[in-house]
Amino acid sequence: MEGMLHTLHEFMVYTKGITYILIVLALFGITGFWLFLTGGDEEKK
Repeated sequence: MEGMLHTLHEFMVYTKGITYILIVLALFGITGFWLFLTGGDEEKK
């Protein structure tokens, strides 16, 4: 980042981008955790 955010619009764009990154990371984390929980009961043939 090049310094302070000077307008409300700059702040909103910056925080919206951070929010999207956090949402994608959370979806990958939840998916991985779900596969970990459900994959332990399968028997390998």
